[in-house]
Amino acid sequence: MTEEIIKILSAGAPKTGVARCAEQFASTTGQKFALEFATAPVLRERVNNNEANADIVVAPEKAFTDFRKNDKVAQNPGGLLGAVKAAVVIRKNSTKPDLASGETLKNAILDADGLVYNRASSGQYIEKMIESLGIAESVADKTLRTPTGAGVMEHLAESGLGFEIGFGQITEIQVQIDKGLAVELVGPLPKEVENITPYYVGLLKAAENKEAATGLVEFMVSDSGKRIFRSTGVL
Repeated sequence: MTEEIIKILSAGAPKTGVARCAEQFASTTGQKFALEFATAPVLRERVNNNEANADIVVAPEKAFTDFRKNDKVAQNPGGLLGAVKAAVVIRKNSTKPDLASGETLKNAILDADGLVYNRASSGQYIEKMIESLGIAESVADKTLRTPTGAGVMEHLAESGLGFEIGFGQITEIQVQIDKGLAVELVGPLPKEVENITPYYVGLLKAAENKEAATGLVEFMVSDSGKRIFRSTGVL
C-alpha cells in the first residue's frame, strides 16, 4: 500500500458519487485519498492558474473543455461521469411552486416571497433563465445569492418566509435532505427551461501521484464507477 495520497478536486454537484467511488477504490486497493470541493468558478481559477494542488479534477463540461484547451488535463484517462439536473427546492412543508410548465414556474417566481440560488455555475444558469423569462427586474429585490449550493438549502431551512423558492442541483439537494436538513425537493425544472449539466473527470497533467490517480480515474469512468454515480442521482 502506497503512503502517497490521491488528491481530488471536485465540483459540488457530483460530490457524493465522487466520494463513494474514492471510498470503494480505497477499500479494494488500500490507497489513501483526500477530497476537496469547490464551485465551478473556483475550479476554473485554480486549475488554469496551476493552483489546483490535486491529482484529479471533476468539473462541469464547460470548465473541463477549458482545461483541455489549456492543456491542464491529460486526454486519458478520463471522460464523462454523467449529468445532473437543476431543480427546485423549498423549506420542508412550505408552499410548493407549480412546475408543470415554464409559464407556471414564471408565475410562481413572481408570486414568491423570496428566491435563493447560488453564485456557482448552476446559479449562473438560473440567473440567465430568469432573465429569459423577462422577470429579472421584477424579482431582483427579493433574490438572495449564496456562495454555494449548500448555502441555498441552509438558508431555506432557517427562513421564515411562507413562499420561498430555491434552486440547486438535484444531487446537492438530496445530500442535504439525507443529512436531515428541513428542505424538500419539489422536482426538476420544467422541460422548457430545464438545465442538465454533464460532469467530467480527468487526470491533471501536474499530478504528483499519477500512477495511483490513474487507477482511480479509470475506476470512476468504468461501468462499476458509473453505477455508483447513478445511485446518487447522476444521470
